[in-house]
Amino acid sequence: MFKVGIITSSDKGAAGEREDVSGAVIKEMIERKGYDVIRQVILPDEKDLLSDEMENMADNLGVELILTTGGTGFSKRDVTPEATIQVCERMAPGITEAIRYFSLQITRRAMLSRATAGIRNNTLIINLPGSPKAVRESLDFCLDSVHHGLEILTGRDSECARKED
Repeated sequence: MFKVGIITSSDKGAAGEREDVSGAVIKEMIERKGYDVIRQVILPDEKDLLSDEMENMADNLGVELILTTGGTGFSKRDVTPEATIQVCERMAPGITEAIRYFSLQITRRAMLSRATAGIRNNTLIINLPGSPKAVRESLDFCLDSVHHGLEILTGRDSECARKED
């Protein structure tokens, strides 16, 4: 199965001033699907810290999937998309566009998400929302398609066309 890294972007969570549970929600959902979470961290909203950790997970730990939570809004401290763009070689905008589209059926505020997704070598990086409820909804919506994308990215499958039933 695929190796996963989880990054929570939260100043208060990193400082121990607030319990950030979105990372735990991601871990629970991913492990239930058989993925192997090999690293989970909470970092302050600092672009270089976030991008350095994404590079570490992709280049040194060899994770195939990095899921971030938080830092995708309009606050001046929200820099997760910028950190993601900085480390990615190719972008995968369809993933976060689909999540936003799905989320707009639940709340109009989904249009305020600046989340992005991209590829670094053989690692897919996806920015998820910061709230536990939105994380659960987003992952539940996209995980099956993301799994297939990971199979293509890592060479475990070579066909993007759907098989006939």
